[in-house]
Amino acid sequence: MPDFEIERQFAHLGPVAGVDEAGRGPLAGPVVAAAVILDVARIPPGLDDSKVLSARRREALYQALCESACIGIGAASVADIARLNILHASMLAMRRAVCALGVAPAMALIDGNRCPALPCPAQAIVGGDARSLSIAAASIIAKVTRDRIMSALGGRWPGYGFEQHMGYPTAAHRSALAALGPTPHHRMGFAGVHQI
Repeated sequence: MPDFEIERQFAHLGPVAGVDEAGRGPLAGPVVAAAVILDVARIPPGLDDSKVLSARRREALYQALCESACIGIGAASVADIARLNILHASMLAMRRAVCALGVAPAMALIDGNRCPALPCPAQAIVGGDARSLSIAAASIIAKVTRDRIMSALGGRWPGYGFEQHMGYPTAAHRSALAALGPTPHHRMGFAGVHQI
């Protein structure tokens, strides 16, 4: 379970933001990042890596975080991904999330093994969403935000099942791609799309 120990190491500097992204692996949709500064007196119980939480639990924690934390959200579009590649688009989304916080963090804790260029110091934390409460919170915000975007796309592009697989390369998604062809929201540079 994540805890607040890493944040405490940097608390003397000022606000510490956790940063994570969702959507690097899908064949469609944006990559979405979130930056979260937790209020130590109002940390919602049960924060964990979004991947180990049910959709219902993620939604409940998302609401609790919106009421108690400072949140910034950033995204990189399918066009950004095509122009930059998925790694650099993810870095762009994280930078946009930190800049959207409204509060300048003194330190950003980044899930992964590299940091984007940010207006503050940053530290990469491998497996950070399972180690840091702030990164876990960011993983929840990013995942719920992206899932909502993909569900909305599912309504606008029926037949693809975006609202079920969120753009990930499931068998159902691959079948829909083969039958219907790609939408403007598909990542044309990804092998599972450009082969079709």
